[in-house]
Amino acid sequence: MDYGIAHFPTDYSIAPAALALAAEERGFESFWLPEHSHIPWSRRSPWPGGADLPKQYYDVMDPFLALAGAAAVTSRIRLGTGICLVVQRDPIYTAKEVSTIDRLSGGRFLFGIGGGWNAEEMADHGTEFSTRFALMEERVAAMKTIWTEAKAEFHGEFVDFDSMAQWPKPVQRPHPPVIVGGAFPWGARRAIAYGDGWMPIGGRNQDVLELLPRFRQMAAEAGRNPDEIAVTLFGVAPDQSLLDRAEAASVARAVFMLPSVDEAESLKELDTLAESLGPRP
Repeated sequence: MDYGIAHFPTDYSIAPAALALAAEERGFESFWLPEHSHIPWSRRSPWPGGADLPKQYYDVMDPFLALAGAAAVTSRIRLGTGICLVVQRDPIYTAKEVSTIDRLSGGRFLFGIGGGWNAEEMADHGTEFSTRFALMEERVAAMKTIWTEAKAEFHGEFVDFDSMAQWPKPVQRPHPPVIVGGAFPWGARRAIAYGDGWMPIGGRNQDVLELLPRFRQMAAEAGRNPDEIAVTLFGVAPDQSLLDRAEAASVARAVFMLPSVDEAESLKELDTLAESLGPRP
């Protein structure tokens, strides 16, 4: 099982490129950045993580720009969005950003996606909260068409474009892994329907490991090979008993969240985490 690092990069935290390089040097497999274009002050939508929305949600940098910087200084660590809010993004531009960062990184990009929880944020982008998951599925399908076809054309309910050319194509074929975030069962069903992986948040109101046998049964019933839908536990605690259970359950990776603090404190936190996990191959 691989280990990854997630982080909210801000103007008061360590630079994302510096943290990615430090994580690579300590043997971590992947580096993940989240996305919020903005946070409306109305704050009507409840945050699923608790009562108070943490400050870094308001302050987080753009993930694609930050990961491009990380790609420039690293050579091995995989770079992922955790998660990209495709329901708030133009799919043609996003397809190009994904292909570009996959090229810049030499094929190291992981496209973590999700529908999000903040209805007011989505509304500012013209996205209807009640249909966001149908929109997400269609935008992903349109992007896959752009990544894989020389003359890409797509006609759907939410996305519609005639035959077009867009390059560069991704290094990874047919495209970077699409890793679908979300809880069981609905997030799991979306991952089975059109994802290459499923990325639930570990420990948030569900014991994901207990649900994995049912998830894999659902995949098989849908005609998918369960072994081809990698499971990433996101935002887990570095608890050895949990990690042992996850590895025994054939989880592909566990991702740990580091706080948005300055460089000295970030490196101290990273070293403490790395030491607790033991040497990595």
